[in-house]
Amino acid sequence: MRATAPVRGAAVAARRFGYGVAAIVDTVLLHLINKEPGWQAVPFLTEETWQVLPLVNLSLAAGAVANLVYMIHDPEWLRSLGELVTTVISLAALVRILRVFPFAFGDPAADWALVAHWVLVFSIVGTAVAVVVNLVNLVRRAAG
Repeated sequence: MRATAPVRGAAVAARRFGYGVAAIVDTVLLHLINKEPGWQAVPFLTEETWQVLPLVNLSLAAGAVANLVYMIHDPEWLRSLGELVTTVISLAALVRILRVFPFAFGDPAADWALVAHWVLVFSIVGTAVAVVVNLVNLVRRAAG
């Protein structure tokens, strides 16, 4: 039996569908976070949350815009550039969240603040690695 390669048009359509879903998710999250009661309805977020909102909003908006652009045109170099930009913004948001730490967990049975702290630290490390990977990918694609 001989395997056949998938049709290119189907792959493009699948990617565009994924970009559309990602843009919708980012847009819905932006709406839910910023519309009343928004983030204030989340019981473990403190009043300091407003200090991280600009970068969180920028991260979500950048992701939505990038995915909308990819729906129209998605050459590898453009995706590499978009992924680098959105990852750098996400890294800035994560660092800001760690510095402000707008969380208050009421359950004394577990140290959720410590868990959240380490999740943020690991997220920052992983995102920093992703910035380097995306930068290398962009340079490689630009070079050839």
